[in-house]
Amino acid sequence: MPAVSIAPDDAGEHFGWIGAFFAVDAPASSALTQERLAWQPTHPGLIADLEQGHYFTQAQPAAA
Repeated sequence: MPAVSIAPDDAGEHFGWIGAFFAVDAPASSALTQERLAWQPTHPGLIADLEQGHYFTQAQPAAA
């Protein structure tokens, strides 16, 4: 899929109504969830999970 640079002033016209959602600066964090629910993640984070490489290996055909 080709990528095209769009000036911020033209983004609303290009993306239509959903452009407002793309423009929102809404950083995400699990800190509030962890605090309110006394929850701690038990799995690796995104970067550590990707670094394991299992998403990028070729699937082997099933033995017949």
